[in-house]
Amino acid sequence: MPDAAETSTRSRREERRQLQHGVSRSQLLDAAEEIFARKGFHETTLKEVAELAEFSVGSVYSFFQSKDDLFAQVFVRRGDEFMPELRAIVDDTAADPVEALHRLVDFEIGFFREHSRFGRLYLSYSSATMMSTDRKIDVATRQRYDEAMTLQTKLMKRGQKAGVIRTGDPQVLARMFSGLIGAYQSLDPAVVSDDRDATERLALDDLHDIVESTFAVGPRRRGKK
Repeated sequence: MPDAAETSTRSRREERRQLQHGVSRSQLLDAAEEIFARKGFHETTLKEVAELAEFSVGSVYSFFQSKDDLFAQVFVRRGDEFMPELRAIVDDTAADPVEALHRLVDFEIGFFREHSRFGRLYLSYSSATMMSTDRKIDVATRQRYDEAMTLQTKLMKRGQKAGVIRTGDPQVLARMFSGLIGAYQSLDPAVVSDDRDATERLALDDLHDIVESTFAVGPRRRGKK
């Protein structure tokens, strides 16, 4: 039976191994995200991804089953980063529901700008109205999209109960809100051109105004006329 010192050494060694595994996986996902965004799924090869990440092609298969799996995991990773903040905003029941919508606008636009390569991939390959269980990418994103719509529907309901969000089917309103955000992102120079300093085609403040005028009732909440 190993003594306490030997057990501790093995534990530290395993922690280092897991840490290195996580770092290596992230490097491959970063490389894949960059090349997929630049060349598209079909034109990208695992050899290109491996070379950019400074790995062998064989080592890629120790992390991912195939190119399809690698592509799907790019979406899974960003979804895992995206959802906690979305949940936090919606679940903050002390916040005004309309202000929560504005926080969602800033967060969702900011997330795609921060991860612009992923943003281009999402806009190019993910369709909320045409998802299928036949594609791994759709399986990877469907659950998170459904949760996002459930959360936004809950926010719309809370706002309606408080009398600050317009009447109407809250699920439809949630979809409309998501559609507005998606339309803005699809033409956002900071996403589609990978230039964070690019001039906005429509000012973000104007998007906030559109969201407020579309969904809010009562006094405006952003201090504008």
